[in-house]
Amino acid sequence: MLTTKNPKECTDEEVVRLVVEKRKHDLFGILYDRYVEKVYHKSISFVKDEAIAQDLTHDIFLKTFVNLIKFNHESKFSTWLYSLTYNFCIDYIRKNKKYMYQSDEDLKDVPDDEDEKNEQEIFQMEALRLSQVLDSLEVDEKAILLMKYQDDMSIKDISEALSASESAIKMRIKRSKAKAVDLYQKNYRYERESL
Repeated sequence: MLTTKNPKECTDEEVVRLVVEKRKHDLFGILYDRYVEKVYHKSISFVKDEAIAQDLTHDIFLKTFVNLIKFNHESKFSTWLYSLTYNFCIDYIRKNKKYMYQSDEDLKDVPDDEDEKNEQEIFQMEALRLSQVLDSLEVDEKAILLMKYQDDMSIKDISEALSASESAIKMRIKRSKAKAVDLYQKNYRYERESL
């Protein structure tokens, strides 16, 4: 039974149930302690400013607490929290940079053989160069690549996080990889040719 178990030893999902169903709001601190560093690092990877990242982290956890009752236990709590984090950061950047996303219809498809080649290129990029390339991408392109490759989220989880169909997510990943490879080749071609 959950009540006899030390709350710090509970799974995330058990802690959520205690907070929501038993109204043990003080236990939300357990989830905060488990994820604050990850949410902060994810935030700073988008905004590149420590003070703003701290504010975003605070706001993300406030939103998480307020919306905890909406957590449906269909995915892991960590996946749900990362979805909130990505969406919150993307919304922040949209509002502050007036960034307008292209619709899926405006973008061309990337053939599968070209997509495989792009993925191999990305895995071969030097870490510093890859970081610079990711920072050059639009926020939605960077986010989807981080979700897929850094956080190892499944297409299904990304689709739920971004409220898009799985086929749309696959297409966005392909396009983002293609753009990353193109940016890398344009920016660092001279280094590759001198090797």
